[in-house]
Amino acid sequence: MIFDVSLHDFERDVIEASHACPIMVDFWADWCPPCKTLTPVLERVAKDLQGSVRLARIEVDEGENMKLAGRYRLRGFPTVVLFRNGEEIGRFSSSRPEHWVRHFLKETLENSIIP
Repeated sequence: MIFDVSLHDFERDVIEASHACPIMVDFWADWCPPCKTLTPVLERVAKDLQGSVRLARIEVDEGENMKLAGRYRLRGFPTVVLFRNGEEIGRFSSSRPEHWVRHFLKETLENSIIP
């Protein structure tokens, strides 16, 4: 499942929802070329995992969304933060190839749901 999220629904749609399923949050910006490269990679991985990991996308330049970038001390974009059971359990920055993202998930989630 892939969905957009904002400051106003982040707590419910990411933090609370991560108790049921791990959620990758893609913090991106429209002006950011590496963000545009990473987006299709994350979407392919999320679709392949068929709901065992969800992908939330947040455009940091929209409205008050930059406050979330500050809350999580993001230094650049794109940054992907992985949440499970309401807590951050891993993150990476910049564009990465698909095999790298899959390895990150497998290692971070301790092989529990990633084949």
